[in-house]
Amino acid sequence: MSLLVTGSIGIDTIKTPFGISEDCLGGSAVYFSMAAGFFCPVRFVGAVGADCPFDLAEVFTGREIDLTGLEIRAQSKTFRWTGLYHDDMDNRTTEHMELNILAEAPPKVPDAFKDSRFLFLANTAPALQLELLEQVEKPTFIAADTMNCWIHGHLDDLETLLKRIHCLIINEDEARLLASEHNLIRAGQVILDMGPDLVIIKKGESGSITCSKDGDKFILPAYPADDVRDPTGAGDSFAGGFMGYLTESDRIDFDTVKTAIAYGTVVASFTLEDFSVNGLSNTNRNNIDSRLTELRKLVTF
Repeated sequence: MSLLVTGSIGIDTIKTPFGISEDCLGGSAVYFSMAAGFFCPVRFVGAVGADCPFDLAEVFTGREIDLTGLEIRAQSKTFRWTGLYHDDMDNRTTEHMELNILAEAPPKVPDAFKDSRFLFLANTAPALQLELLEQVEKPTFIAADTMNCWIHGHLDDLETLLKRIHCLIINEDEARLLASEHNLIRAGQVILDMGPDLVIIKKGESGSITCSKDGDKFILPAYPADDVRDPTGAGDSFAGGFMGYLTESDRIDFDTVKTAIAYGTVVASFTLEDFSVNGLSNTNRNNIDSRLTELRKLVTF
């Protein structure tokens, strides 16, 4: 099966109580692809400027990541972000951000990618997500991410997008904002009424809540990580593990969705353990499966 991701590639500077990582690799499409690549081949669509110091082919060594959709624009600069994580590691402050190439027209989906069955629209302006969606012919399952600024300033476009996708992955603050509802179960139902068949509400170290249009619900705690060094990219890694497993299974029934969420949770726990993508680079599918077994034992009673 084919999984397509469209999203950002970034040059990050990350500050946490455990240190500083300057000018390291980041971006939603990068974390997503690293995570999904444990499960299935990934078709990558993104853009960088000529200043990008990373060789993504080398970064993705050992994974089937097709970079045909990577654009390198000679006159552009790569997206940059500097974030400071506070002592609780659950709150962060954006100290500096340069949209650069993300303020330009999105990359084109190559013709060879247009038959992709599974599609993840990583966080960006909803209008751009819709533009990218229009380039894929008949996807079977479409998931998307969003954030507060699009809910505040681009709600009309976001509401249009929600009618076109099957799954929205969103954090608890964003869910409350979008639904105008504090209770997360009720917020999930409000969002389902906006269009998607499935909403996954991420709660950080408290796990996730999933609601479906058929009335199914699933609550899963996070994997109990005891060595959290850098939370950057954990949400995108969750989405990558989730979508990667669904693509590998080629099924989207709710039992498969629950297992996919558990895999996403476990993959994200590796991301937390090191700066940038190093936590994902230094693990393998056997480690992921072992941690999934541990998680199953923890939630069975």
